[in-house]
Amino acid sequence: MVAPDRTEMMRALVATASASSFDPAKDEGNQGVIDLLASWLSDLGFSIELQTLSGTAASRSNLIARLGDGPGGLVLAGHADTVACEHGRWSFDPYRLTLDHGRYYGLGIADMKVFFAVAIEAAQRFSRHSLREPLYLVATADEECAMLGAHKLVEAGKPRARWAVLGEPTSLEPVRMHKGMMMTRVRLTGKSGHSSDPKGGASALDGMLAVCNAMVAWREELASHRDDNFRVAIPTLNLGTLHGGDHPNRICGQCELQMDLRPLPGMDITRLRTTMRERIEKAIAFHDLQLEIDALYPGTEPLCTRSESPLVQFAELVTEKRATSAGYGTEAPHYARLGMDVVVLGPGDIAQAHQPDEYVQASRLDPMVDILSRIIRRFCVED
Repeated sequence: MVAPDRTEMMRALVATASASSFDPAKDEGNQGVIDLLASWLSDLGFSIELQTLSGTAASRSNLIARLGDGPGGLVLAGHADTVACEHGRWSFDPYRLTLDHGRYYGLGIADMKVFFAVAIEAAQRFSRHSLREPLYLVATADEECAMLGAHKLVEAGKPRARWAVLGEPTSLEPVRMHKGMMMTRVRLTGKSGHSSDPKGGASALDGMLAVCNAMVAWREELASHRDDNFRVAIPTLNLGTLHGGDHPNRICGQCELQMDLRPLPGMDITRLRTTMRERIEKAIAFHDLQLEIDALYPGTEPLCTRSESPLVQFAELVTEKRATSAGYGTEAPHYARLGMDVVVLGPGDIAQAHQPDEYVQASRLDPMVDILSRIIRRFCVED
């Protein structure tokens, strides 16, 4: 049997809602997309394994599909969820694939449902008997929130392949490096009181000012780390949200800060979390405040696949472009933890990710199928 043609697969994937959101009212799960992929890949002779994620009302699963047997092999990977739709900001129906002036529009088409369609089209060119090493197609859950699906893969130790191509939007340019990502919430609780008597309370806002100053000073120190492979060559620390107090004449009893830190390759997230806590504790040492520090999600390590990797070098050959770096984070480090060399490479454009009227250039799809076909042949077929 064969899978539907590329356009039909894209149409079905876009029509299947799969938003991940921390807001339960917007969280749709990814099971519908997983079921579509499992059906198509099963028809192509892939063995199918589903990993169910618990703890959420919406149904979420990872898909691990394998063609061929034995050790090693190549993973074509992506996430089966999207961000929530911004209804009212689209010029097109976000759940209906629309071709207009050489662009395919649809929610999640660039980031990254189109990759599954082109990956399956490429995979159809190979039979089980032609493969020297197995070919995997992996689709994860929850990438757009906490990357729980990728963490589940690592916990299970699957798949155990040698190479991985992650189809995030890179405009057909291979990416071998990206920054990590850690988001942190700091909450200070003091004591409310009337503003006319400062000693009658303990201002959480005053304490948070000290925290903000400490974090800005730390940011300046972090800038001593530098990697010129990146457009922004230093780690970034963004103080993103600050909420506290409810009235000008009341001493602020509680204040919350949320921050985003993007470390460079070689910087350890666990050590950074420890340093952050130490600096915050020191900043509020003389304030009578209760401190809570939480990770908004488990965090993503930086990625650095060596330039000498056969996968990196072959990706550069078939794309005719030098492997580069990205400032955003992906699930790639999780595949690296499973022992794989990883390249991020997809037909979408990162500038389109999470945008109303998201689209992918139709002209990039045939080249992407050819690129993936050559990568499959090189790492799964040839000696």
